[in-house]
Amino acid sequence: MKNFILHYAPDNASLCIRLALDTAGIPFETRLVNRASRAQKSPAYRAMNPNGLIPVLETPDGALFETAAILLWLADRHPALLPHQGSKRAEAIKWLIWMSNTLHPTLRMLFYPDQYIAKDACELLSKTTRERLTLQLEILNKAVKNAPWIGGETPTIVDCYLCPMLRWIQLYPTNSPQRPDLKTYPNLFNIAHTNEAYPSTSTAITAEGLGPTPFSAPSYPNPPEGSAT
Repeated sequence: MKNFILHYAPDNASLCIRLALDTAGIPFETRLVNRASRAQKSPAYRAMNPNGLIPVLETPDGALFETAAILLWLADRHPALLPHQGSKRAEAIKWLIWMSNTLHPTLRMLFYPDQYIAKDACELLSKTTRERLTLQLEILNKAVKNAPWIGGETPTIVDCYLCPMLRWIQLYPTNSPQRPDLKTYPNLFNIAHTNEAYPSTSTAITAEGLGPTPFSAPSYPNPPEGSAT
C-alpha cells in the first residue's frame, strides 16, 4: 500500500490535492467518496474529517483535511511546490490563505445557498454572492499579474488551489442566470491557460474526465468513476 490515500470525488476540492500530489511526483492511491449516497457524511468518513467534507488525505502523519492545510503540509515536504523563503513565499502563503478564507467560501455560498439561508431567500443571497465574487476576481486578477508564485515553469500549491476554482466558477451552479467570463480577467485567464500545459493537469484530466481545456474553457466532467455532484 502506498503511504498516501486521497479520498476524493471527481471535480471536487480533492482535485486541488490531486494536482499537487501529481506535481510533486508523490505516489498515492484514491478512494472514491460517493457523493450521490452522501458517503462524506458517513460515520466512517467523519472519523477522518468530522466536517463531512471532501477531501481527506491519509498520510504517514495521519488523516489531514482542509484543502489549504493539506497543500501547505505537502509543500513543507516538497519545496518545489512553494517558493522557499522570503517575500515570495510570504506572498504565496498570503494568497493561498485568502483563497481558502475568502474565495472558496464565496463559491460554496454561491453553489449551495440553501446551506446558509432559508430556501425562499436563496435567490437574493445568490445575487449578492455573485456581486461579491466579481469583486474578488478583480482583486485576484491584479494580484497574479507577473507574480513569481503562480503560473511559472512548474505549478505551485497556489496554482493547484486556484485553477480548479477558476474552472468551477465557469460551470456552476448549472442553473445560474449568469457566470463569470474568465476572459474578462486576462491575468487569471493566462494562469488558467498556463496550467493546462502542465503534466500534472494531463494526469488529472485522465483521472477525472475534465476535458482538454479544464481551466480556461471548461466542460462538465465525464469521470471514469463517480460523479461531481
